[in-house]
Amino acid sequence: MTAVVIGYAGALCSLGVILCAGNGRMYNVHAGVILLIVFGVFVYRNVYPLVFLNGEPIDNHTPWLMYTRGILVTITGLVIPGLIPHEYVPVDPEHPSPEPNPEQTASLWSFITFTFMEPIVMIAYRNSDLPYDSLPPLADYDRSAHLEKSSIVALDPITRHQKGLNDRHLFFGLMQIFFWEYVFFGCNLLLDVLSRFMAPYALKRILQAWIVVLLVGGAFSSFFRQLYIFVAERAQVRAENILLQQIFRHALRLRVSDTSQSHSKPQSSEASSSSVVAEDENLPPLTLIGSETATANIAETVASGTIEPLDGPAENPPSPSPHFSGQINTLIGADVPNILGARDFLVLFVMLPFQTIISTWFLFDILGWSAIIGMVFMVAMMPIPGLLAKRINDVEVAKMQKTEARIQGITESVNIIRMIKMFGWEGMIAGKLYKLRADELSSTRKAKFLELFGGVMNNLMPVLILIVTFSFHTLVMHKSLDAAIIFSSIAVLDLLRLDLGSVPFFITSIMQAKVSLDRLTKFLRESPLLDKFSNSGNSMDMLDERPASSEIIGFKNVNLSWVNQASDDDATHQNFTLKIDSVTFDKGSLNLVTGPTGCGKTSLLLALLGEMHIESTGRDSWVAFPRHLGVAYAAQEAWVQNTTIKKNIVFLEPYDEERYKEVLRQCALERDLALLSAGDQTEVGEKGITLSGGQKARIALARAIYSSANIIVLDDVLSALDVHTSSWIVANCFRGDLVAGRTIIIATHAIDLVAPLASRLFNISRTGEIRSLVQVPGFQTTAHENDVRDPSEEEEPVEHKRFHSAMPKEAGKLILEEDLETGRLRWSAVELLINTFGGYVTLALIIGTCLLVYISSVIGTWWLGVWARAYETSSDRNIPILFYLGIFVAICGLDAGFYALSSLAYLYGSLRVSSTLHEALSKRILGAPLRWLDVTPVGRIISRFTQDIGTVDGPLITYLHMFISFSLSMLIQFGAILILAPWFSIPGIFIGIVGVLMGQIYISARLPVRRLISKWQSPLYTHFSATIDGIISIRAYGGEAVFRQELFKRLDEYTRPCRTFHNLDRWVAVRSDVLGAVFTSGLAFYLVYLRSPLGPSNSGVSLQSFCLNMALRFSGLLLFWVRLLSEVETAGNSVERIRDYLLIEQEPPSCEAQPPPAYWPASGSLQVHNLQARYSEEGPKVLKNVSFEVKSGERIGIVGRTGSGKSSLALSLLRLIPTTGEVEFDGILTRNIRLDTLRQNMAIIPQDPSLLSGNLRSNLDPVGEHDDVALNSALRAVGLIGQSGGGKHNGCNLDTAVASSGSNFSVGQRQLIALARAMVRGTKVLILDEATASVDAETDQLIQRSIRKELKGTTLLTIAHRLQTIMDYDKILVMESGELVEFGSPLSLLERNSMFRALVEGSADAQHLLRLARESSVIA
Repeated sequence: MTAVVIGYAGALCSLGVILCAGNGRMYNVHAGVILLIVFGVFVYRNVYPLVFLNGEPIDNHTPWLMYTRGILVTITGLVIPGLIPHEYVPVDPEHPSPEPNPEQTASLWSFITFTFMEPIVMIAYRNSDLPYDSLPPLADYDRSAHLEKSSIVALDPITRHQKGLNDRHLFFGLMQIFFWEYVFFGCNLLLDVLSRFMAPYALKRILQAWIVVLLVGGAFSSFFRQLYIFVAERAQVRAENILLQQIFRHALRLRVSDTSQSHSKPQSSEASSSSVVAEDENLPPLTLIGSETATANIAETVASGTIEPLDGPAENPPSPSPHFSGQINTLIGADVPNILGARDFLVLFVMLPFQTIISTWFLFDILGWSAIIGMVFMVAMMPIPGLLAKRINDVEVAKMQKTEARIQGITESVNIIRMIKMFGWEGMIAGKLYKLRADELSSTRKAKFLELFGGVMNNLMPVLILIVTFSFHTLVMHKSLDAAIIFSSIAVLDLLRLDLGSVPFFITSIMQAKVSLDRLTKFLRESPLLDKFSNSGNSMDMLDERPASSEIIGFKNVNLSWVNQASDDDATHQNFTLKIDSVTFDKGSLNLVTGPTGCGKTSLLLALLGEMHIESTGRDSWVAFPRHLGVAYAAQEAWVQNTTIKKNIVFLEPYDEERYKEVLRQCALERDLALLSAGDQTEVGEKGITLSGGQKARIALARAIYSSANIIVLDDVLSALDVHTSSWIVANCFRGDLVAGRTIIIATHAIDLVAPLASRLFNISRTGEIRSLVQVPGFQTTAHENDVRDPSEEEEPVEHKRFHSAMPKEAGKLILEEDLETGRLRWSAVELLINTFGGYVTLALIIGTCLLVYISSVIGTWWLGVWARAYETSSDRNIPILFYLGIFVAICGLDAGFYALSSLAYLYGSLRVSSTLHEALSKRILGAPLRWLDVTPVGRIISRFTQDIGTVDGPLITYLHMFISFSLSMLIQFGAILILAPWFSIPGIFIGIVGVLMGQIYISARLPVRRLISKWQSPLYTHFSATIDGIISIRAYGGEAVFRQELFKRLDEYTRPCRTFHNLDRWVAVRSDVLGAVFTSGLAFYLVYLRSPLGPSNSGVSLQSFCLNMALRFSGLLLFWVRLLSEVETAGNSVERIRDYLLIEQEPPSCEAQPPPAYWPASGSLQVHNLQARYSEEGPKVLKNVSFEVKSGERIGIVGRTGSGKSSLALSLLRLIPTTGEVEFDGILTRNIRLDTLRQNMAIIPQDPSLLSGNLRSNLDPVGEHDDVALNSALRAVGLIGQSGGGKHNGCNLDTAVASSGSNFSVGQRQLIALARAMVRGTKVLILDEATASVDAETDQLIQRSIRKELKGTTLLTIAHRLQTIMDYDKILVMESGELVEFGSPLSLLERNSMFRALVEGSADAQHLLRLARESSVIA
């Protein structure tokens, strides 16, 4: 029969070789299964009987034939099939991987033992600086493109709506994606439980020589467990990829402005619904804005509606909704890891109940009805974990809210860190972050206490069950105990104790995941979407979308608003609304939109782009914007990517060198590029940090002009440019051949420059009234192309902000590669961790109490052996059961007490670590110089506060505690074996040495891979951040698909080391399990076969059973110890990364011999002598021997070409960049003054001001030093509230909410708020760096009048491109190439052949400027 079966299998193998690949594989598999069955039959007949002492093989009558057959069936049925490599089958046959992952082609034995990981293990072990390219390639089934196809229908709400499917919770979507994985998990867990009980069962049957089961059981248990973890970790990596994809995909659909709306009291109906006058082509010629009614009430359109935050309805008093960027960072940095952390939830719901049932059955088999009593006691204790789970859930909800608040605070602070440094607010912001962290750790402390309580209960529960069971067995049932009963029961209860001990962990992780799943589900289902993605039944459905072929651009009978009021349940929620009767833009020509600050110009443009909510107001309503013609957009706050200048300009278009060079010329960028060693290959830095505002604006404009789009939307691109550059762009770009035939819609205050080119002008009044004017004949441009000099022909200036300084010599590269540590975890990181824990005393206390815990545990087990030995030497009636039981109870009580004390000491030490590291990291980041901030991406900084701080709070603290505990436990258990069985010391030490060596290889290989994961995770944060910053521009250009592909690329680069990292864990786990099983089986074999035979009367049974019990524990912990050591070192990598940031350079300290006197500064006098400055120590000089003197109260205008060093001078006065020379402020050298003192007494308003989240009151007076009267006066002075409004005007008041960075205000409004803040501070010196560039001319004049009135006696240094702003100043300081070339009164400079005179004469209103200078001279 055997010959027939083997012949049949041989025929199948022959067919497999002859036939094609597909059928051949089927025949080979069939043959392999048959041969495996033959091998199984042989094992059953001839190997299985050997597990019994007297058993004999069935085929032993012919030994040589039996052995020969055994060798053959083993080779053919087990060895050969297991060594055949698997054929690579691509997921997408049309796009196979050029190089498959070894995991996809590994043979069965290689896969089971993870031998396919050997090459990378050895490479990583030998090379601590592991190159990324040496990692195994990413398998095609793990690639982002494949995962998107398999998950988008299950998770994406928009896709589900399009397919007619209902919304559902994110959990059910994930379960649909990973359905078969979780079916496998359930079956595997059941088999794993059964295999775990082989060892205890063998221990009970040890007298019948069930020794081999110790080895086989360990092997099977390892196989099931490692296969489970392999599939689980693969699913976890895929789930992370899928969730990040979905968050990114959904973020591209969100209405960004909607999430940054202010909360404030309802505004009047006049402001909330502004009327619009229909266009009239016969209106008289347009009057320039500002000549209608001179009113200061420019804030009538400040958004005052309310938007509910994602976490729940707005509270009263209202507060701003979470900032978009901060919310996304929280989702990807906290919620996604929480969700992934609960991947093993089936352990709690499937494995533990099944294991409890099996344990009950097993104990019943050993102890009879006594076991039932123990299990009844356990069931009676079950409500405690349930109550604990509910309480942990409540705490986790609160903790996640506080974590989100902290991450939001960090994100906001990092994004506006330049402003924080300018104002000397480092201490205030550090205090704010400390409070946010303290609130978060308060919830963490509650959660830790609950975990501690759960840990104590779960440690006590098996012991209490043991006490109740043995008490009932001996006192009630009057039965005896022997070694087999005691130690096999302990082995079962040890399994139960280990799993019950993990219940608090699983409950906590599941509750955290539930909270995060709820939050992410709410984000996907309830976040405000753009109208084209929304299905809320709003009136957009009533709009008549004009056919694209008509190519009409405009609106008719619609309302524009930030919030969909139809879906807003709160009737008190008001928001800015612009009512349009009819607006149509001229095709193929320039359309000009003008109006005062805050009137709604930007809103009108964004509505065209689909960013605002549009509602129908009539039956013939329509909106038309033919996107198929292509759209280009340049925002008011220019968006640039963190890449080279060339890539920023080319963007999504193919490169055309001729067109590219012409764009550079028309946008006046040639001169800027000529200054750079790397030219257009120079990196601009994150958010264009190395560029001036004008340079960013011109790059954004160049991107729009270079594009092939037929429609170009420009939002105030000229406000950041000087008059010559603006004139050049208007004459050469807006009149150039590259825009011929293209539709341009531009909003600007530079009406005198742009109006002559416009075919149609739209004037939005302060009340929201829109007037349309068709260009009348006779308008002539004020600056013809031939009259405007090319800025590149000017004398070469110094770069404006940090062009040279920020450019290293390596081909313009700005952002430095993140340094990766090499080798093992550095002792400096360990020492930092010990010191923050509380020092060596605290560590000794923790180790000492842990040691007492495990000593008492071993003593308890030993005492049970003494109790059992008493039954061997005495009759049952002579044994004092209560004595033995009482001693055992006392030992258990001491064990629980020591455990609680140890955990409590560790808990407080871990909280101290979390608090200390976060506080120190915050202070070091806030104290870093601008140069370091320029070369360090925001995403990299934020990852320290999210990924690394999160690792310290969670995995590191958890793994370190477990490592200390398990190390002591293993040491004691192995020591007990050596003391009680010294004959086993040699093989035990050998096994230990092998384990340590294997662990060394594993850890050395794992650390560099973990560092690669950390390195490639930061680009994900950076890409999310950069995309969110430019999301409106990306959507305008239609670049969503391109940015999704870039995300896929970065996800794949991140997934590749992640998969390798997890497979390394499996490599060592399999080997550790086998090592432990060999150790235990070897000890059992020695005790049974090499010593005297065991029997019921043998006095050494209890001792030897105790040794076997300790060996089982030791082998079970061996894998965990090696893994934990690696996990601690891996998690410790986060401490290394944090420590590296604790060592970053800091701003230079002052040489303050003594603090300035209390009255300082009494005046605003400045004396500057030979001031020189650089942006880095190795960079070129940006200021050269600048010397001047300013008397207190003087107003100094600072002018010069773009890049002449004006802003560099302002930064130098505040010591924000390295300087030499002397600067005296009211008689004291600034280098002798503390930086915070200097900056708090010398205010600056930058060109791009940022605000703090909160409300206007907290922004004007962050430290609460002034009353509301002073704050309202400042708002009134800058025109943000009415002159008689009593502190409130149409929804804008001190309680008006401010979103993060002030994103719910226009740039002009933020500049006004920053000016009001400077007025409140009342400093003696105020620097205005283009502080009014984004406001209209009338508002600028109003502000200057307010400054003269409100800031009498204040020294004013104003950097201005708008010359009208500074013509009545006391003196003009002219900068050129970093040098001071002219300094004097305006009139004196105009009366001679000066550079200032050339600037004035180049302006369109030169005569008006000359008149202002003369009038101010007469007044003076």
